[in-house]
Amino acid sequence: MACTTTEACEAGACVAVCRIDEQQVSAGAVNPANACEQCAPETSSTAWTPFADGTACGAGQVCSAGACSPKCIINGTLYAEGTPSPLNACEVCTPATSTTTWSPREAIPLLVGGDDIAAQGWTMFTQAPYTLTYGTDYVRLATSTNSGAQTSGQLLLAKTNAVAPTQPFTLRVTMQVESVSRHNQLDSGAAILGSITGSVGNGTDRSQMIYLDSAAIGWADDSQTSAFAVTDGAYHVYELAVNADKVATVSVDGVAKLTRNNFVTNGTIAIGDQTNDPNVGGVVRIKSVEKLCQ
Repeated sequence: MACTTTEACEAGACVAVCRIDEQQVSAGAVNPANACEQCAPETSSTAWTPFADGTACGAGQVCSAGACSPKCIINGTLYAEGTPSPLNACEVCTPATSTTTWSPREAIPLLVGGDDIAAQGWTMFTQAPYTLTYGTDYVRLATSTNSGAQTSGQLLLAKTNAVAPTQPFTLRVTMQVESVSRHNQLDSGAAILGSITGSVGNGTDRSQMIYLDSAAIGWADDSQTSAFAVTDGAYHVYELAVNADKVATVSVDGVAKLTRNNFVTNGTIAIGDQTNDPNVGGVVRIKSVEKLCQ
């Protein structure tokens, strides 16, 4: 029996094969140089044929445009690694865990240090003198007071719709305070605000604002303070957690430092120098801001 040039004799019958780079390849064989290509004579007998997008090609990897990569194929749609679910921001494509279902995530990133803050949805409230600079993995905020000036610089980063006003939430800020002046009541050169109205906050916003002095943190209405070596040259993790009963707890590196009742938010948060009081300034490096998934 004579076979065509795209066939080979096997057990007395002609079977379809591929002839690629002068080599005979059996139908269905995978390209040893690319796990996302196979011999499919019905498609091409002279070239490798790509697998369909989403075909598993290795642990934690699927085929995409003919190449093996860490992605997810969920409900027929291909997602890049790290893409959050369009229906639930607390779920994400994590190929190492699953390439076919969403994986839970610990937190939703609100600010990634080193990346442009405007592109991440943050706005600035400012008054000179101030500087904003970027490092590899941080954004650095610095304010000061000109000699003899009646006001100081202000530099406050704010993000709207960061939290849901009626829902419990936990914010986690990883930050280093290089230096800071002692706060004035309801004002601070280094602050974390779980709610802000306008450029400096209304009375409620400012009362429940967290101030950071060189050796202490507290509520800006001076209702509670806690000793802590804020300016020790290290990054620390500051968390503001508000539960369903509107009880707020502030923790530093996992240790509870402050609490207060009846915490309210309009959904907008802010970090940085909140005041233009003379000689009340600060220098901080923000590495990340996250909203923890409940």
